[in-house]
Amino acid sequence: MTIETWLAFLVACWIISLSPGAGAIASMSSGLNYGFVRGYWTALGLQLGLLLQIGVVAAGVGALLATSELAFTLIKWFGVGYLLYLAWRQWRAAPMDMSITPVGRPIGRPLNLVLRGFLINASNPKAVVFMLAVLPQFLDLSRPLITQYLVIAATMVVVDLIVMAGYTGLAARVLRLLRSPRQQKILNRSFAGLFAGAAGLLTLVRRTAA
Repeated sequence: MTIETWLAFLVACWIISLSPGAGAIASMSSGLNYGFVRGYWTALGLQLGLLLQIGVVAAGVGALLATSELAFTLIKWFGVGYLLYLAWRQWRAAPMDMSITPVGRPIGRPLNLVLRGFLINASNPKAVVFMLAVLPQFLDLSRPLITQYLVIAATMVVVDLIVMAGYTGLAARVLRLLRSPRQQKILNRSFAGLFAGAAGLLTLVRRTAA
C-alpha cells in the first residue's frame, strides 16, 4: 500500500466513522449513562467487533455473507433483536441523581460495556459486506496482504477510537447539564428511539442491495 493509497483510505475512514450509526448511538448512550471514562469501554468493544469484521473479510469468510442469504439473514436479525433490546433498556432507564456527588450514577461493568459494543458491530452483516466491497480497492495485490490488512485494521481502529471518544465525551458533557428527572427521561427515550430506528433501518438491508 503506497502512502497515497493510505491517505485516501484514511479520509474514507474518517467519513465512515463520523457518519451516525449504531456505534455512535451506543457510544453517546454510554457517555450519557456512565460518564466518559467508564462509558468509553463501549468504544473499545466496538473496536473488537470491527477487528472481527476485518478478520472475517481478510479470511474470505465475508464472501459467504455476500452470497449466502441464510447466513446474512440470521446475523441481520440477531442485530435487529439486540438493538431493540438496547432500545428497551434505554427507554426504561431511571433518571439519575445529579447531585454534587456521583453516587446515584449507575456503575456499568467494563466487561458488560465492552461486550455491548462488540455485539453491536459484530452483528452488523452490512458492515462486513461493505468492507468486502471497499477494502480490496485499497489493496496492492503485488505486495503481502497480511501487512496491508494490519495497516488497514490499525488505521480504522485508531480513527474510530478518536471519533467515538468525541461522541462519548459529548454525551458525558451533556450529562452534567441535565438536572431534572424529566430532562433525563426525555433524553433516555430519545436514545431509545434512535436505537429502535437503527434496528428498523437494519431490517431494510438486503444482501443483494448490499
